[in-house]
Amino acid sequence: MKMKYIGMAAIILVFGIIFIPKIHNRIVNGSVVDNDRMSNIPQNYDDNVDADSNAKSITKTQGLTNEEIEILAGDQAALTKDDVAPLLTLQTVERFNFTNQNGKTITNDYYKGKVYVVEFFFTTCPSICPIMSQNMLKVQDAFSDIDDFGIASISIDPSHDTPAVLKEYADGYEVSHPHWNFLTGNKTEILDLSNNNFKLHAAEDEEEAGGFAHSGFFALVDKDGIVRSRKDAFGNPLFYYNGLEDSGIQMLVADIEKLLSENTIIKKPQD
Repeated sequence: MKMKYIGMAAIILVFGIIFIPKIHNRIVNGSVVDNDRMSNIPQNYDDNVDADSNAKSITKTQGLTNEEIEILAGDQAALTKDDVAPLLTLQTVERFNFTNQNGKTITNDYYKGKVYVVEFFFTTCPSICPIMSQNMLKVQDAFSDIDDFGIASISIDPSHDTPAVLKEYADGYEVSHPHWNFLTGNKTEILDLSNNNFKLHAAEDEEEAGGFAHSGFFALVDKDGIVRSRKDAFGNPLFYYNGLEDSGIQMLVADIEKLLSENTIIKKPQD
């Protein structure tokens, strides 16, 4: 046992003689910070600035382009190589059966062969919904003469948002595209579709203005009923489009155009 401890002490002594001077030199020269894989926090990280600024600073040390840095900082307006790249394929939209503002039954079959945008909203929403609706009008106007395009605005407050109420809401925004459906139906089915299929948060919440909390993002669905998305600088799906920002709408319009060009014959919309 005594010899064992002597052996261990000898190993430690040799390690100290050989490696400690090298480590000291690396510290003096700054190479530990620059090259040591144990140091993952860049030198230019600043605890005293906001996260977005740090994101931009950090990514510069990782060899990313300025455009990719903007995406990592949360700026959807940034243009990247993904503006011309194929969109990612995500989940399939589950079967739904709702009623639109004209009292017509609308199912997935209605949108078969169409590229369409999905949002979850409610007509008495006093906060983000008016912004979402105004921005969705921009999307409508960009594809006003395209029959292979549609929009599904699904109410999360169906007990109030009857077809008549939805009709009044649509008329108030001067909705003109024949394939923009404002939908109502069973609340449980709607919330399940939003939360579990689209993964867009929607729920009753007494603490929120209007009594509901929901996402301000839009989802993009291709003509085969599959949710599509571009990817971030690391190849991960972005999933959604910011319905509250012009940058998100610009990105959405660009990606709708991509999907329309995927073996789709563009034609005038029919009522």
